Amino acid sequence: MESIAPAELAVELLNHCLRGSQWPQDLLQALTEEALDEDERLAAPATRALFSILVERLADLFEPALCDVYAALFSTVIESALPELRATDLQVRYRHVRTVRPVTFDPENVFVLSRVTLGADIAVTSILLDAARQRFPKARIWFVGPKKAWELFESSPYLHHLPVAYGRRGLLADRLTVYHDLKKALDQPGSLVLDPDSRLTQLGLLPICPPEQHHLFESRSYGADSLASLPQLTRQWVRATLGVEDAQPWLHPKFQYDFGAQPVTTVSLGVGENPAKRVEDPFETELLSMLASRPGLVMVDAGAPGSEEEERVRRAIESTGLSADRIGLHEGSFASFAAMIAASELYAGYDSAGQHVAAALGVPLITVFAGYASDRMFARWRPDSPGPSTVIQAAYQDPQDLLAAVRAALPL
Repeated sequence: MESIAPAELAVELLNHCLRGSQWPQDLLQALTEEALDEDERLAAPATRALFSILVERLADLFEPALCDVYAALFSTVIESALPELRATDLQVRYRHVRTVRPVTFDPENVFVLSRVTLGADIAVTSILLDAARQRFPKARIWFVGPKKAWELFESSPYLHHLPVAYGRRGLLADRLTVYHDLKKALDQPGSLVLDPDSRLTQLGLLPICPPEQHHLFESRSYGADSLASLPQLTRQWVRATLGVEDAQPWLHPKFQYDFGAQPVTTVSLGVGENPAKRVEDPFETELLSMLASRPGLVMVDAGAPGSEEEERVRRAIESTGLSADRIGLHEGSFASFAAMIAASELYAGYDSAGQHVAAALGVPLITVFAGYASDRMFARWRPDSPGPSTVIQAAYQDPQDLLAAVRAALPL
């Protein structure tokens, strides 16, 4: 077929999916073949288009009917990359593992899969970990995922870590080769796999263990048309699956901070590599200046070294003209910053992992929420906190109006 840019292929495929029409197989084949090309210059943009334009959009709409669409589409992609797996078999298995059903045996090992993104591992995965601990006190509970996520829980006395690297920005072939390691580790007699819609299994499609041992929390469809948050829905699912009534989000990093009597406000300007979650300049500089006008210290997370976020954060801090005794910069792992949030009296930021840390800990929080694909996505991902929480929807609002809303939400 005529050469078409990967992004255009992904958009056309997405349009077919959203219309409910059958996508042309040659379009999907062309995008998949380019994503699997040995030449990284071709594979990288095709992989980005496949995931960011097509797969993530199907998930972010939280439409139950699109789960079947995704399974049919991505199982075909998997078969192209791993020919020993048949798309039709993957779809049959998927329908079984996503069925909500009670666990009826006592496993020796419980493997809880990481969602890979840090915020989701707090808002969703940590609830599964808590429920597994309560239901199976004699079992070995494993957190399966990358080191960066494990650091949020590593001081827990009852958890074990099964390291699995997954590059969100990796090539398609790299993202799928994790299948072999997962299957080798998890396909054990007497084991239970709790899968919170993990990217490690490509949202439940990869056959990493016998289907009767694999329980998929299909968060994209669970709760159907309700506007419940993901933590609420996760708790409902573990009640039905594990019979645990009071599982809660939590974290247990190895770090601790004590600011004494000094009040501290923690801030994250991270957007998870999604620029649509940002508010245009000079919002960030003026937000930091406003927060620093209150008593105490403002600590801003720098993000990953050398990242766009770090450059933007440093620029915003410098633009305030304030000294380091008013606005400080946190440089280190996200788990370290999470511990700093725990010691703070207020958290502020965009829709990102920091808000879920604050929510899990009951730290008062203010979130400026932008860039969501649907009202249901906003409802699912809004922070769900037992403490004071203000969520400001930023869509179509002027930055000055957003700053006024933040100012009105600040504790007295």
